[in-house]
Amino acid sequence: MAIYGIGDLHLDSSGEKPMDIFGANWINHEEKIFYNWREKVKDEDLVLIPGDISWGLKLYEAYEDLKKIDELPGLKVISKGNHDYWWESKKKLLSLKLRTIHFLYNDSFIYGDIAICGTRGWAARDSEEFDVHDEKIFNRELNRLELSLSSVNREVSNKITMLHYPPFNFQDQSPNEFVEIMKKYKVDTCVYGHLHSEGHKFAVEKIVDGIEFHCISSDYIDFQLKRLV
Repeated sequence: MAIYGIGDLHLDSSGEKPMDIFGANWINHEEKIFYNWREKVKDEDLVLIPGDISWGLKLYEAYEDLKKIDELPGLKVISKGNHDYWWESKKKLLSLKLRTIHFLYNDSFIYGDIAICGTRGWAARDSEEFDVHDEKIFNRELNRLELSLSSVNREVSNKITMLHYPPFNFQDQSPNEFVEIMKKYKVDTCVYGHLHSEGHKFAVEKIVDGIEFHCISSDYIDFQLKRLV
């Protein structure tokens, strides 16, 4: 069994949101991702997708994109990104009856003896235009991460956290409060996305405070799933 990760699929069944505004490498990005996926992933493997999955605004609009993911090999754990406006209550997500997808929603997913936890996260407090509204969301996301990590009620050999936003301050890329919570729960690995194009320069990929960090936004990893375990 293997665990792979890729974020920021930005699927668009409507064809109204081309991603090549971020560069020519985004041309036919869906085909690149799915081809690589089918080449690498077996049915017993797990794929982590930390947000920005579909451009659909409503759940019914995102369904076609989610169905494509559901039909690909492997089990999938999906968490919310800042562009996933279609994300609804857990009950509504489960009503889609997708066979191979677990929506991470203040809970965790156990794969063998590995726990998968996480939440969306939010922009760093020292980023430009961070305001009172952002502060509320930031604190709410911290709470959701703690709920997810505390839901693991058995011994595991490895804890992996999925975030959409990088858990680092904007100015110096130092770890922020999300990392403090991960340290509290002895997280081993953290994957995140969100960074595109020029934003890649803010990626942190190293061991910080005992946690191994991976940026897996799809263009950062050249639209090829990254093996994590």
